[in-house]
Amino acid sequence: MTGSKDSQLVELHTKAAYAHEAAAHEHSTGDHASAQELARKALEYSVEAVKHTEEIAQTAPQSMQA
Repeated sequence: MTGSKDSQLVELHTKAAYAHEAAAHEHSTGDHASAQELARKALEYSVEAVKHTEEIAQTAPQSMQA
């Protein structure tokens, strides 16, 4: 796995986490429309991060897989 792919995955997971946190905050302030949009974006980032993580896991050498 290359360093740039690692960085991309970390960035995707981080974006998803921040989007989930922002959605929760907006929901708690009563801005449900913004919260819904942020939650949708968080899900999109999460799905993309999982997809890329699984692709890398399939190409990793057997010795690196758990």
